[in-house]
Amino acid sequence: MLSGKTVLIGITGAIAAYKICELIRLFKKNNANVRVVTTPNALNFVTKTTLEALSQNQIYIDQFNIDEYKPEHIALTDEADIFIIAPITANTISKITLGISDNLLTSTYCAFKKPVIIAPCMNTNMWENPAIIENLEILKKRNIKIIEPETGFLACGTEGKGRLANINVIFETAKNILLPKQILKGKKIVITAGGTKENIDAVRYIGNYSSGKMGIALADNAYKLGADVTLISTVDVKKQYKTINVQTAQEMYEAVKHEFNNAHSLIMAAAVSDYRVKNISEHKIKKDGNPLTIELIENPDILKEISKNKKDNQIVIGFCAESQNLIENAKNKIKNKGCDYICANDISKKDIGFSSDYNELYIIDKELNISKIEKTDKQNAALKILEEIYGLCK
Repeated sequence: MLSGKTVLIGITGAIAAYKICELIRLFKKNNANVRVVTTPNALNFVTKTTLEALSQNQIYIDQFNIDEYKPEHIALTDEADIFIIAPITANTISKITLGISDNLLTSTYCAFKKPVIIAPCMNTNMWENPAIIENLEILKKRNIKIIEPETGFLACGTEGKGRLANINVIFETAKNILLPKQILKGKKIVITAGGTKENIDAVRYIGNYSSGKMGIALADNAYKLGADVTLISTVDVKKQYKTINVQTAQEMYEAVKHEFNNAHSLIMAAAVSDYRVKNISEHKIKKDGNPLTIELIENPDILKEISKNKKDNQIVIGFCAESQNLIENAKNKIKNKGCDYICANDISKKDIGFSSDYNELYIIDKELNISKIEKTDKQNAALKILEEIYGLCK
């Protein structure tokens, strides 16, 4: 279930530290890669050998691993998809609230930018201390997921709130964060990707620099969100969902018309050639010392034609890549094409243009409302596009 996910578990010096062995086992059972970082005090309650045997990975305790010559708090944050600190003591809660980074666990937290879950464990009086209450409120405002402790018999011999939450609750909370909700279940989505190629002769073509990465990332994420995906691509890829390989704009147009007929949405992420060669040579054109003139004719405007003929319950999302006047050109395009949304990106920026692994986009709807997706990798940008658009179009 969690194959491909890396879970980072932080363990602090609370007596319930031994219970995290079961949490590690649950993640491993679901094919997650588990990394564990502990405070030195945590090893008073659970052994390093046990944690290494269960996680099948090295356990991290010290600030730097001299053998590998790299700052471990940065290496761990880069790899992990989620950070779970359980049990977390009142001491560590206070440290992370203030940004104190005096050990590997707190340094890792300070550098971690992805989802964080904390599961406190402490004496009832400590749990009810005004400083701890205030610190937890601050962490909530920072979007830290707090799984509150349970009420019961505590190690100090008293009854009250402070027991570590049930391990299954911690696991399910993390799983729900790691696995995207099936918000697109029941929807067929057609997505185009790549740059079309228009033949000149038997060996040459007119094309563009589109790599297809954005369209493929959209298809991958739509599939993960439960959609029935059809990818129409000039890039030949093997996926779990349906893929149709095309080359020319005309081939893409025919495939889109056929697939969109019974689909909910179309996302035109492909860079489609505006023109094609009128008379394609069956053989390679040889040089003869004279200028070569090629006559071009317009290709069908797929986005405009599909938008014009779509049904009331269908959604069409276009893309535009501009090198200047990005917002103005995108607004003009959504008016001219008649689609429901335009995703606009600035190809003049080398770090987010064609073939880059990153993107920065503006999403514009028919009412010309604008939302921005800040620079991020294309997989994450694709997820944000889908969440933005389908959050508005339920």
